[in-house]
Amino acid sequence: MITGTSGVAISTHAHAASSVSGSNAKVAHARTGANTARHSGNAAPVSRPATRTAGQNAAKHLKAGSETVSVSGVRNAFHFSAAQRSPDSDTHITADRLRQQGVVSVLDLQNLAPNVTIQRENGGATVNFYIRGIGMADLTQNNTQSVMTYVDDVVYPMASMMSGQMFDVAGVDIKAGPVGTEHGQADTGGEINIRTNDPTSTWHAGITEDIASYARSKTDFYISGPIAHNLSFRIAGQTLQGGGWQYNPTNGAHLGDANEGALRAKLKWTPDEKTEVKLTGHWVQDNSELVNGTSAVNSLATRPVNVVSLGGTASPAGSYVLPYGQTEWSMNPAFAKIVGRSASMKPSEHNTLWGANLYFGRDLGFAKLETQSAYIAERRGEYTDADASAWNTGDAYRNVNANSFSQEVKLHSLNINDRFQWTVGMHYNRYQSYQQMWFDFSQYTPTRGYLSETAFHDNQQTFAQYAHLSYRLPHNITIFGGINHEADDRQLNNLTTTHYAGPYTCAGKGLCQAVTDVEAFTPSGSASNQFSGVLGIQYQITPHLQTYFKVSKGFKPGGFTANNTVVQAQLEPMKPETVLAYEAGFKADPIPNVMRLNAAAFYYDYHDQQILTSFVVPSYGPLGRFTNVPKSEIWGIEFTLELHPFKHIFITENFGYERGVYQDFQSVNSAAVNKYYAATGIWQPIYTSYSNTDSGIPKMTTNGTADYRFNPVRSHELEIGVDWQYRDTQALIPGGFGNYGYHLPAYFLLGAHMTFRPVNRRWSVTVYGTNLANRQYYVSGGAATVSEFWIPGTPRFIGGRFGVDF
Repeated sequence: MITGTSGVAISTHAHAASSVSGSNAKVAHARTGANTARHSGNAAPVSRPATRTAGQNAAKHLKAGSETVSVSGVRNAFHFSAAQRSPDSDTHITADRLRQQGVVSVLDLQNLAPNVTIQRENGGATVNFYIRGIGMADLTQNNTQSVMTYVDDVVYPMASMMSGQMFDVAGVDIKAGPVGTEHGQADTGGEINIRTNDPTSTWHAGITEDIASYARSKTDFYISGPIAHNLSFRIAGQTLQGGGWQYNPTNGAHLGDANEGALRAKLKWTPDEKTEVKLTGHWVQDNSELVNGTSAVNSLATRPVNVVSLGGTASPAGSYVLPYGQTEWSMNPAFAKIVGRSASMKPSEHNTLWGANLYFGRDLGFAKLETQSAYIAERRGEYTDADASAWNTGDAYRNVNANSFSQEVKLHSLNINDRFQWTVGMHYNRYQSYQQMWFDFSQYTPTRGYLSETAFHDNQQTFAQYAHLSYRLPHNITIFGGINHEADDRQLNNLTTTHYAGPYTCAGKGLCQAVTDVEAFTPSGSASNQFSGVLGIQYQITPHLQTYFKVSKGFKPGGFTANNTVVQAQLEPMKPETVLAYEAGFKADPIPNVMRLNAAAFYYDYHDQQILTSFVVPSYGPLGRFTNVPKSEIWGIEFTLELHPFKHIFITENFGYERGVYQDFQSVNSAAVNKYYAATGIWQPIYTSYSNTDSGIPKMTTNGTADYRFNPVRSHELEIGVDWQYRDTQALIPGGFGNYGYHLPAYFLLGAHMTFRPVNRRWSVTVYGTNLANRQYYVSGGAATVSEFWIPGTPRFIGGRFGVDF
């Protein structure tokens, strides 16, 4: 639904003057996006005025005096014209728009689409995706995501595996609602697919340097060209350094600097005109520091710390509040010994990710055969100080060794003009991981006072078969339908929790304390075997207006909680979730190249929604556990408006409004449990009915841009623009609204940019600013022991960017 800059299409028509044959010859030459494609592999149109050169270059190949040439210029103000005829509400984002908005990671995509939320878990590399209110907060990432993520149609079953992939990108597609009938795996919330640039048949290279506030530096580069006949390559990379803006007031230590490098290499082989083979490999090393939690206070600990009060009080006696931009952390030497890291380490990542995938495509005449084989691996070491204090109450370290193998085979129709379109395929994914999670509960933590380690093996296999058919009836009416059958099997094995007792005297190279308790838990398993699908109708009323209605069923397998396990009941598997989605929408270009309006309304009948809630263990305290909401609903609207009202003005606005309600749900009331403990010193589960209660998803999200582009000189273009985003209040737990610390406040951000470049786009110079008003806001939140915390958003950044293509 999103587009970017304008482009020009120029065609030449040659008419034979000979009276003998009387025949006509036609030569067409399309220049739309040629320059962008030549330099970056992105075929999206670019903004520049029509010139006579294109027609002259085409005409010079025709015999003088025997033909006449007519040149017509068409300004395409909006991208993705073909997508305007698809019966969906997908958001398509161009590479130009990603660069303009300064997109660095997948987190930034929420600022370019309606009803999308993307958040870090505890400020670390684990990313949670939500589309139209469907998502899941999963720290251990051992469950199927509610929103499936792909890079070049390769499934990334755990979102943390996507770290560092947002470079040399051709575009991004965001699909809302149940998926899985046309490719990949079934899911309930939708999918995000990042498309990277392919090798080019001619030599090209480019480099971009971006420098901003807080010594942030981002460098992107690529080189692409032929190796031999029908064999080409592309190598692209990115480095990201600096940018940390938090500091520790107790010692002045700096926090938050990025330290990331990434490479991607592609080979493309076309042995004949009907066959294409692509081999891709990637590597990412991320040693970045984290953005640490911050906010108010903790009334339950015996000492004041820098976190939010779980009792619901903003400032209880004896506590203090750190100013925005300040945070605290410390690593217990005993804890450092156990995890094998330095006690001086800051909250940070130490992650290595790599993988390879092989694509094969073959035109069989009656259809096209496509296969995709992929292997992805990650090694992660992550230290978070979730309570954002100098005390040892919420420190955590994660060691993850995971890999995924996927195989897809797909056969689909070739001619897009045929009335009957079809796709059939199969998808297999196998995911394995070994995880160790250490927690420091040694100081000021009621009922605990020790160090803890939980370790487990996770094995998952998913096998899906799918088919999708559509048929165009007379009067431009199309009916379509699809089906997916998915079998999922997963096991949680060898799970143990070890508690280490104090006192913590670190002598020699051994452990700093004795093991006092090792508990092994019974393996858990979950198996699912279900169907999902879609059925709909589309009516192309005019060439510039279509409407559609569809009903779809989404499915997501069950799974487990594997976070700080102390009782077997925590490992009880949650049930699969399903959603029955109704959606109606339209796509219209009421004034072609001047105005585009796409809109959709949706209603989700949600069953067994998977949600993270509290589980209270007597004499221990609250722990997280996944459970199911028997019945809930989500409904909303969204639209994208694009305007090119005058020659130099381009406006895009995304708007989303949604509401979620738990219709049947009873759960532990976290606020009440903590208040009861503060009054009595006893951990007691207190249940509350949340039936007919707001589920807490952000009600309104809106974002957009307004650009003014003109040519100060004939051969160069200047673009001046502003961008904005607003995100409504979000509850972090059921009933979180109205409880301080249990919700994220709403916020509005404003940015601006100015770019100067030649019309051939061989180079560009940009200055920009984000969060110009220097707002103080929070982008995610969480809990650690007796503390609730917020993760702050970035302050104002001012930067400059220079790029050149050869």
